[in-house]
Parts: sequence; C-alpha cells; structure tokens
Amino acid sequence: MAPQKSTYDVIVIGAGIQGSFTAYHLAQRHKDTLLLEQFLLPHSRGSSHGQSRIIRSAYAQEYYSRMMPESFRLWRQLEAETGTTLYRQTGLVLLGPPGEPELEACRRNLGVDEVLDAAALAQRFPGFRLQAGQVAVVDTTAGVLFADRALRTVQEVFRRHGGTLRDGQKVLHIEPGPMVTVTTTAGVYKAPRLIITAGAWTGAFVEKLGLRLPLQPLRIDVCYWREKQPGSASLGSVSPCFLTLGLSQAPHGIYGLPSIEYPGLMKVSHHHGSPIDPEKRDQTSSSTPGPDIAILSSFINSYLPGLETQPALRETCLYTNTPDEDFILDRHPKFSNIVIGAGFSGHGFKLAPVVGKLLCELSLGEEPSYNMAHFTITRFPGVLRAAL
Repeated sequence: MAPQKSTYDVIVIGAGIQGSFTAYHLAQRHKDTLLLEQFLLPHSRGSSHGQSRIIRSAYAQEYYSRMMPESFRLWRQLEAETGTTLYRQTGLVLLGPPGEPELEACRRNLGVDEVLDAAALAQRFPGFRLQAGQVAVVDTTAGVLFADRALRTVQEVFRRHGGTLRDGQKVLHIEPGPMVTVTTTAGVYKAPRLIITAGAWTGAFVEKLGLRLPLQPLRIDVCYWREKQPGSASLGSVSPCFLTLGLSQAPHGIYGLPSIEYPGLMKVSHHHGSPIDPEKRDQTSSSTPGPDIAILSSFINSYLPGLETQPALRETCLYTNTPDEDFILDRHPKFSNIVIGAGFSGHGFKLAPVVGKLLCELSLGEEPSYNMAHFTITRFPGVLRAAL
C-alpha cells in the first residue's frame, strides 16, 4: 500500500462552509490542497449544518452589500457546475420602526424607494401583522440557501478539482515556520501555507500561536413553529424570509424562514445565544424553555398570528461572534503564511463563496478583491501575545 501523502501546497483546517469554499477556490487555482475536519462528515457539531440559511442583498454595512452580487453569482456558478439546486428565491421582509438607521441603510444599499406600512404589508404578505406605525422594506433578491446540500456540493467539487478532504482527524499541534507542520490524530502534514477556518475552535488554535482573538462561541436555539392551518397560503412555502431591525420587541433581532425544511413549520429564531464551550455544547439541556423562547412566543403572537405560540421543534447551532460582529479575515501578524478566517457572527454562510476567495487570495499573497479594513486582526487591541 502506498504511504499517505504528507506534503501539500496549502492546508485548510476546518471543513465548514468557509473552509470548504476556501479549499474549493484553491483547488480551482490548481493548488494541491488538504482540507482537514476533526469530525466525521456529515456532522452537526459546528455552524454549517442544518437545512437552510437566509441569503440576502440587504445589509446596513456597505462593505457586505458590495460583496453580495458576487456571492450570488458564485452560488449560481456552483449550481450550474453541479446541476444542483442550492437556492430558492422567496424575498425578504425587513421589519422595523420608521427611520430606524439600520433599516434606512439597508433600503439605501438595496436601492429601494418603497417603504410598506402595516396595511400594504398585510396585502402583499398576509401572514405578517405589523404594529401601528411600524414599516417594512422588501429585498426581492433574497431567499433560502439549502445549507447541508450546499456544504456537501462544494466539498464534492473541491474533490473533483483534485483536492484532498480528510475527516475524523483532530488537529493536535501546529508548528509555524516556512513549512508549517500540522499534526493530527492520524498523521503529520506539511505545507508552506496554512488557513485556519475552525469555527468555534479557532480561538484555541490561534492562542497556541500567540494570538488572543476576542471570539465568543454562542449556543443558539433554532426554533420551528407550527402553522395553525398547515399549508395556508399566508405562511406556506411562498412566504418570504424576514428580519427585524431595531424593534423593541426583538432585542438582538429575530429572523424567520418559510416552511421549506419541515412542511407546516416555520423557522423563527432569536439572533442571540448563550456563551458555550464548543466541546460541551451538547451537554446543555435544551428541554427547558429559556428567555429567548419567551421573547419569540411574544413576537409570534404579535407579528405572525398564523403560527402556534410554542415551538414544535428545537435544534441548536453555534455562532462564533466578534465584539463588532464583523468577520476576521487576515494573516497572522507574526506568521504571514498562516491565514485566519473566523468570527462569522451568525451571518457568514451566504458570503462563504466570497470569503473563500478572499482567504485564498490572502494565502497566495495576492491583493484581495475587496477592501479588508473591517476584517483585520489589528482592529482589536492587545491580541498579540508572546508566542508559546
């Protein structure tokens, strides 16, 4: 039997959606790439599992909205390359008080003039009930990404382009140097370039490389709510996604997706969670309703009267947040051949095709396609520690 190959052009640690798209771009550039994953695939321990994610052009920050046209294009390219449907256009309704700065910024970045009042929204989307004086803005480009399918598809294309994916290999040690050495539970690998996209585990990896990044893993309850009349036109699969901005009834924001995953169940969740050690996430009991459930029940009672007010199903997901909820996409300040992609803060999935491209460019020493000022490590003071 031939010995296992151990030297590559690039090693990527973490085969979630960001790492998988990074590896995909590298393989397309004919780089001999190893993608390492600690868990056996598919798994539900990270931030990329589940059947659906929102994709939207609506962003208050111009630097994200500027990336979205390319992100949509790259998702469509992946669909075309594989003959797989990864996206359903449903539209997105942004709900908030009139003049709310984030809502206004989204409207401006979308180039939309129309603002709907409660009556106009109810006429267009009968499932929603706005409170008096509140308004809505519609992003018609938005929709649902089929997350599990997308992850599987991008990994398949990576392999088709000659990439190597090894799952069930936990990284034990990273030795920096002109050739980075990565030791796993199953082997030792070397490459002149390393990219770390390890989600909630990234903080622990980079700490051993002398970096203390302000990354906070959060355990998120993902809740599904039953339609009172299953298949009703008002909340069926034709209904849009939604997002709240600046509503007092929805601290941190509430988002929802139509009943695509589980027929008759709408996904409505709080964009917030409780700090968690990613190794112990599944030890936390999810049988008792937390404060988020009470917030969601109250919101549904007011805004989505076609849904039952107690969740029919609860799942969990991990976010890894930065203090400003902007991503970290940067080279290690001390080891320039180590690149870090982290802190996607619960809104990174839709942008993964562009994030993967940027991490690929950073790793190859190229000028990134977008302004990276908002994604630097150095925006956080005191992150560099004496390397251990």
